[in-house]
This record gives sequence, C-alpha cells and structure tokens, in this order.
Amino acid sequence: MAEASQDQNPEFVHRAFSSIAGRYVLTNHVLSLGVDILWRRKVARRVAEGECEVILDVATGSGDLAATLRASFPTSRIIGVDFCAPMLARARARGLDDLLVGDGLALPFQSGSVDVVTVAYGLRNMANWAAALAEFRRVLKPGGRLLILDFSLPARPWLRVPYRLYLHYLLPRLAGCLAGNFAAYRYLGDSIERFPAGEAMRGLLLAQGFAEATSEPLWGGISSLYVARQV
Repeated sequence: MAEASQDQNPEFVHRAFSSIAGRYVLTNHVLSLGVDILWRRKVARRVAEGECEVILDVATGSGDLAATLRASFPTSRIIGVDFCAPMLARARARGLDDLLVGDGLALPFQSGSVDVVTVAYGLRNMANWAAALAEFRRVLKPGGRLLILDFSLPARPWLRVPYRLYLHYLLPRLAGCLAGNFAAYRYLGDSIERFPAGEAMRGLLLAQGFAEATSEPLWGGISSLYVARQV
C-alpha cells in the first residue's frame, strides 16, 4: 500500500495546493475549530524529548508546524522544505526564512545530517509513502527521530459514519467556500481513506528500518501522531 492512486500524483497535488495557498491556514483552523493548533503543539512537545539542534520540516507548506517549532526551539535550526513554491511564499510572509523548494522523495540534504524530521499532513500526499519514509530515514542521524502528524479515521466504528459524512460531504463544501477549490478538499477525504493508519503505519515504518515506532490517536483517532527512531 505504498503506491500513489491516480489522483494522488505530484501534478494534481501541486495544482491543488497552489490554488488554495492564500487561504490554506485560515481554512484549516476553521474546519478543525482550532484543534490543529493543539496537535502541532503536541508535536513540539514530543520533539523536545530528545536532540533537536537541526529540525527538518518536510512538506512544510505555509509553515504552520515550522512556526510552532521555531517558537518552541528558538536556538535550533528549523528548515522547511516543500515542492509547492506558492505555499512557501506564505511561509516566508510569516517570517520563516530557512526554506527550500524540494521533493520529499529526494531531499537535498546529506545522509545523517538532521536530528529530527517532522511532517504534518504531508506524507499522505506524496507519490510513494515507503520511498518517502526511506528518504526521511536517510537524512536522519543515528538515533534521530521522525514525527508524522496526519489524519486518520476514528478508532470506534460508530464514530466513522458521522465522520465520513462530514469528511466527504460537508467539509468539501465548507472548504470550497473558504478556499475557493472544491476539488482540493474532495481529494482530502479520499486521501484519508487510502492512507495507512495505526498498526498499518507502524508496520510501514518498521519495514523501512525504523525502530521504536509508536502510534498515538488524537481526538478519537481523527488525527494520529507517529514517532519512530533511526537506528
């Protein structure tokens, strides 16, 4: 389950995110009722549990997580990488300057050069999840950590029906009004359905050579935080 679907390809994802870059942050905060801010702060707390001199935020987008990390670790070097230049322009507008246009499957960094790799709501959009995880592992120092924050489906079956109604019907319409692109948010629901979660993601991390991979559902499982360590 590591290959892209027909809709999950670089060209489609680039077009979609370029079109919503101007309202991406606002739309996320409104649709999540601000809970996404709390989830990113949780990532920062987990990052603080180990070495974090150099933090690489992959698929940094408009810089939401990178900005949270910068506030938490003012003496660390926090580098943001994204393949969508319009999104990076929004990150620069909020004061982030250590930013690079780059592909998460071919990161422009030496092997074993960063302490922490973070990726929030970005791995799901990459063309090959296993290849992306292998690339994250390559750039991490021995003992370095990978933290993945992404959407998932509620753990309890009775919650999945109302959540899917929101995800596939209400959310695209609300987001379409806010961000001006219905198709981009219709894709969101489909991508969440396809994305491995829980034990499936742990298995994928371990298969790529990571150790101590953990999975933590957030808010009943609508988001999940995965933490893995480079051996």
